[in-house]
Amino acid sequence: MNKPMILVVEDDTPVRNLMITTLKAHKYRYLTAAKGSEAVLLASSHNPDVVFLDLGLPDMDGMNVIRQIRSWSNMPIIVISARSEDQDKIDALDAGADDYLTKPFSVEELLARLRVTVRRLSLMKNDKVTNSSVYNNGRLKIDYTAGCAFLGEEELKLTPIEFRLLCLLAKNTEKVLTHTYITQNIWGRSWDNDIASLRVFMTTLRKKLESSPDSPRFIQTHIGIGYRMVKVE
Repeated sequence: MNKPMILVVEDDTPVRNLMITTLKAHKYRYLTAAKGSEAVLLASSHNPDVVFLDLGLPDMDGMNVIRQIRSWSNMPIIVISARSEDQDKIDALDAGADDYLTKPFSVEELLARLRVTVRRLSLMKNDKVTNSSVYNNGRLKIDYTAGCAFLGEEELKLTPIEFRLLCLLAKNTEKVLTHTYITQNIWGRSWDNDIASLRVFMTTLRKKLESSPDSPRFIQTHIGIGYRMVKVE
């Protein structure tokens, strides 16, 4: 079985060489790009399994790369950036990134993030819905097989993480899921950064799902504990 194909988008030569050497040592296949336009072209033509993306590219901001890829693909995007402010992370996750790793990073953490992402991809491919392929809750409908969700007749424009989060809550309707349980199921781990990311994704998901996000009807917050999908009559 072939190892996953990784697209490394990084204009800093020493950092790019470090990432390539690491991927080579662990038998991953890889492509490289030093510019955003080149990254978008390689992503569309080679359909890599995972993208490592620096935000500070010479020809365009990495945020634009995320948005362009998200317009046609759900391939996992792991941002690797020197931008360490919370707002930068929030903006990247909101744009459609799946994970965010701050420079400088260790090789061990880079590989750990990659393993988690690859494992999640495998689980998504092998996930079998045992009862029904369609979930209905009031005006909310989730088609697990097609990978899409609807509110009434309108399809929700969800990122891959938002869709997985919605499905996890839906499959546990009326159960309170703790922050740790959710992050372990979504990211395969439970770090402080993941809980912060979870709050960001819940905010963006509610904006798309709830007619009044400040008074949510579907997803209830249990402060300090987690979240619950409410059964709507």
